[in-house]
Formats: sequence, structure tokens, C-alpha cells
Amino acid sequence: MSATLETTEHKALRSAVAALGKRHGRAYDREALWAEAAKLGYLGVNLPEAYGGGGGGIAELSIVLEELGASGCPLLMMIVSPAICGTVIARFGTDGQKQAWLPGLADGTRTMAFGITEPDAGSNSHRITTTARRDPDTGDWLLTGRKVFISGVDIADATLIVGRTEDARTGNLKPCLFIVPRDAEGFTRRAIDMELSAVEKQFELTLDDVRLPADALVGDEDAGLLQLFAGLNPERIMTAAFAIGMGRYALSRAVEYARDRQVWKTPIGAHQAIAHPLAQAHIELELARLMMQKAAHLYDAGDDVGAGEAANMAKYAAGEACVRAVDQSVHTLGGNGLTREFGLGSLITASRVARIAPVSREMILNYVSHQTLGLPKSY
Repeated sequence: MSATLETTEHKALRSAVAALGKRHGRAYDREALWAEAAKLGYLGVNLPEAYGGGGGGIAELSIVLEELGASGCPLLMMIVSPAICGTVIARFGTDGQKQAWLPGLADGTRTMAFGITEPDAGSNSHRITTTARRDPDTGDWLLTGRKVFISGVDIADATLIVGRTEDARTGNLKPCLFIVPRDAEGFTRRAIDMELSAVEKQFELTLDDVRLPADALVGDEDAGLLQLFAGLNPERIMTAAFAIGMGRYALSRAVEYARDRQVWKTPIGAHQAIAHPLAQAHIELELARLMMQKAAHLYDAGDDVGAGEAANMAKYAAGEACVRAVDQSVHTLGGNGLTREFGLGSLITASRVARIAPVSREMILNYVSHQTLGLPKSY
């Protein structure tokens, strides 16, 4: 079967999650929805069955997030906890780490945040300065550094922190991932005052010689970069799902309004100036979904290189489609588009997140320029 056509199981999952989203709706309680989605097996659908998950992949998880978003109740931490952290631990974690974390991530009783972005590094992960060094006496790790724009740290049991350790052979710093418990000594957080209206808060983190046991290091010390990218492709695919869901939600509100709103003798949706931009927004969202499905298929099939290219393209396409769909939807409603009653105004800010995070559209264009088209680097 083509990666772009959904199986019967996928259609059934989409329908079931849409029903869940409709029950909770725009006024949803995040904790209640998280708990119910977990109980129904949706949160851990991508995690191994041996640890309580559904045994599926990112394809299934992206359907869950997209449909919840399309109902107006997206769960941002799905991108982070099961998709990034769950994937990394399932693929590279030790048996002990899998036992300790995967069942809880799957049933929603445990949540994990992900910390990679730094104030001075931005999109350049090679400039990460959070460093880990060994205590020669105990074998413990000591982690020092800062992170910024980290989602949901206050509701997460731990944060998967991307740090760097010194390579004994070359002396160069190499990336490594560490599980840092929320209450670890020296691990502090400060909420960032955001204009963004979202249930999950953003934080700046400070790690001041945070002492971690040897088994806080995820997987193999020498596989750090591989492990890191294993989490970044699902992050891009899930961000695409988040954006597509948001765009669909906005578009559905606008279409409903355009069908009913009558200023002269016909509904405003009968006029091409209203109808065509909404049709265009729908087409662009559908095209973005096709690329997201391709990326998820490639990732779940184990093609990390192919998935990297497709995931970047999917994230780009979905971010652009989402911003345009939200903008056109607000415009369709006119003044009503900015009222709390219709719930579209707050999406103007939220939709831009998909253009900015987890990687900007310009960095994706750089990636496609270099990796796909073979053009020389500008930096």
C-alpha cells in the first residue's frame, strides 16, 4: 500500500480520536484529556507493546495529534513526551531506562520534557554549551548549562537534556542525552512570559553542577548524534501534525461561518472572494498532510535519511499552510475573527509557532538546498 493512502486501521483511529476531541472541544481540560487519551491507548500508540505501548509508529501518533488539533484541543506535550523522548528511549535506552520510563510514558502517568535549545546556540546545535563531565571518584555525571523555550517542564517528571561530553580520543565535544529528574538539586526553572496563549508554559532552565547517576546517560555515549536525530525527525513530523490540526480547526470554523453568514441575498461563502481562498487553504493543508504521511512512513520503515528530508519538508509545508489557513479564517469572519467567542484570534500567534519551532523555515530551506539540491553552504 502507498504511504499516502491510509489503511482501514488508520481511518478507524482517526475517527475514534476525532470523536474524543469533539467530546472535549475548545474548552478542554488538558489533564483530563491527557488522562483519557492515555487510557484509550492513544498517547503510547507509537511505543513498543512490551512496555505497554500500542506497537505502532509515528504515523499513528501523528493521526492522534492532528485530530485532537482539528477539534480545537491539541496536546503539545505529545510532540515531546511520547514522540521525542519515548522514541529515543525505546530505540537507544538501556533495559533499565525502558522499564523505568516507557510504561509510564505510554499510560500517561509519567511525562518527559525535552531540552535542546540554548540562549546562544539557536538553531546551531553544534554550539550547545551545556556540558557533562564525570566525577572520577563516583562515576556520576555533573551537568552544567542553560536551556531556553523548553515546554512543559513544570508538568514533566523529568527532562531529556541534550548536553555535550569530551571525546577522550579527540578532545572534541560530542552530544549526549541525559534524563534529569524535575527535583534534581541544582536544576532550576523560570517561566518565560509569553504572548502565546497556550496551556503548556515555556521555561528557561539552569543546570548548576547537577549530579546525576551514571545510568542517567541514555544509551551509548558514542551514539549521541544518532540518538539525537532519532528524536528530531519525529519532532518535525509531529509539529507538522500539530500545525495541520490547527489549520483544519480554523478552516472548519471559517467554512461554517461562510455557509451561514448572510450580508446580501446569499451566504458570503457563495462569493469567490471568500470561497476560493478557503479552498486554497484546504488544498495546501491536504498537500502538507501527504508529505507528513510520507515522512512518517519512511521513519517507521527505518529510513532515517529519507525521513529526515521528508520530515523537514512536511514541517515547512504544514507551518506555511497553517499560518495561511488561520489568517484566511480570521479574515473570513472579519471582526468576529478576533472575538473570544469564535476562538480564532489566539491562533494567529499560535500558528506562527509551527514556522519558528522546532526549526525555522529558513533552516529547512538551508537543509533542502544543501542535502537535496547539493548546493554549497552559505555558512
